[in-house]
Amino acid sequence: MLIDSAQNGSRIALLHDKQLVELHSEGMDNQFKVGDIYLGTVRKIVNGLNAAFIDVGYEKDAFLHYQDLGPNVNSMLKFTKMVRNNNYTNYLLKGFENEPEIDKIGKIEKVLSKTNQVLVQVVKEPISTKGPRLSCELSLPGRFLVLVPFSDTVNVSKKIRSNDERKRLLRLINSIKPANFGVIIRTVAEGQSVTELDKDLRNLLDTWEEGMKKLLKAKSRDKIIGEMSMASSLIRDLLNESFDAITVEEESTYDQIRSYIRTIVPEKEKIVKLYNGKVKLFESFGIEKQIKSLFGQTVSLPQGGYVIIEHTEALHVIDVNSGNKSNQESDQESTALKTNMVAAKEIARQLRLRDMGGIIVVDFIDMKKADNKKAIYEVMMQEMKLDRSKHTVLPLSKFGLMQITRQRVRPEVNIVTKETCPACNGTGKIQASILIADKLEHDLAHIATIQNVANIQIGLHPYLHAYFTQGLISQRMRWFFKYYKWIKLIRDSSLPVTEYRFLDESGEEIELQQVKSETE
Repeated sequence: MLIDSAQNGSRIALLHDKQLVELHSEGMDNQFKVGDIYLGTVRKIVNGLNAAFIDVGYEKDAFLHYQDLGPNVNSMLKFTKMVRNNNYTNYLLKGFENEPEIDKIGKIEKVLSKTNQVLVQVVKEPISTKGPRLSCELSLPGRFLVLVPFSDTVNVSKKIRSNDERKRLLRLINSIKPANFGVIIRTVAEGQSVTELDKDLRNLLDTWEEGMKKLLKAKSRDKIIGEMSMASSLIRDLLNESFDAITVEEESTYDQIRSYIRTIVPEKEKIVKLYNGKVKLFESFGIEKQIKSLFGQTVSLPQGGYVIIEHTEALHVIDVNSGNKSNQESDQESTALKTNMVAAKEIARQLRLRDMGGIIVVDFIDMKKADNKKAIYEVMMQEMKLDRSKHTVLPLSKFGLMQITRQRVRPEVNIVTKETCPACNGTGKIQASILIADKLEHDLAHIATIQNVANIQIGLHPYLHAYFTQGLISQRMRWFFKYYKWIKLIRDSSLPVTEYRFLDESGEEIELQQVKSETE
């Protein structure tokens, strides 16, 4: 995992065998994350939808369907009212009497009414023109357990196959959990000691108690319990024996991550490293280049061929093409099979990387043999096992189409890889490109002499970097003899070839003071 922190947020890259498989961005204003619990107010009941619209502070009211109320919603409403009126201070629900469960098929107007204050949890972030989607079935995820208030059931992940282990975990959790709290035992709890599980449960109960103390004086729209940072939640869900490095660029984030890992898996603390390289973190690991090559409409496959990814309002369509591979195999069927195999692996990666949700239709290259079609399906199923989102994969149809559904809980990662020319703003006409080097040197002279900046750094495209540093006596060496200052040049492939930035020793951009180009 690589965490690239900046003033306006952070970017988190997850790598597998040096290949980018997930990319997450977290802005400073990124409210309404999945898992956040708010005190909302019912604004409207819509009987036709059997749903309510809740004000949680987003520009559009959030959506709450009857099926998302949860069976114990009346207990939660009763508890919320009691705490708000300061009639109940035992936040760990000791002695609390649960209300009867609601009908599975019922009407929302019998449960909620307008202006009701209700605790709600974000289950889907705002996407496109839609507000957040909410649930009243509150849950607090931990490393090994998920705490479910107002419930008494204990469930074990279906992925834990051993009957003995399932019985052990059920017996153990039932013996340590308090009344009126349900628990879901996660897959990673398999084989864990009672000490670890008890520690995780206590942490979750502390989080709940702190949130309920806040509920007493909270105003409508206030966040009662916030999900941890994107980086911490990813570490909580993914950290295992195969996780061997977490590299962080910013010191405060490094301290936060290290502290968090120390509390959950102390022996893994040493894998967290603070990056001190001269080049930007993502640049150093080749992430910027991977982003540019992976987020376009056309994605090249490692052994030839390519896929085209199109997005429509209703679904995503992916087309697989062999490109110039047709001459590398003995016959058309072999070519199709080999290209489809590689494409299936890349498509599974792309779904995670772009966080594509809804219906995805893949048009593989036509194959005649049933065994080959089955092989492609099996490869896709195997690759999709790495995907943490809920998904369904169907076998290829007789038309060679594969249908995939994938749950989406946050907006799709969409990065525009085509660049608008910074000089012409898309008009198609720019200042003569051969003059970009002259313009940079003119600006450098102004900063080095008139502004008299001591330690100058220039971030610029790798092509420009090569131009100024190549040769027996490079242009940068000539600058040294001219200004008696060593100019540090930093490769930055995120910049267009006609852009550059002057930076001081702390990395802050240097503003040019009333400088005019000689070419104007």
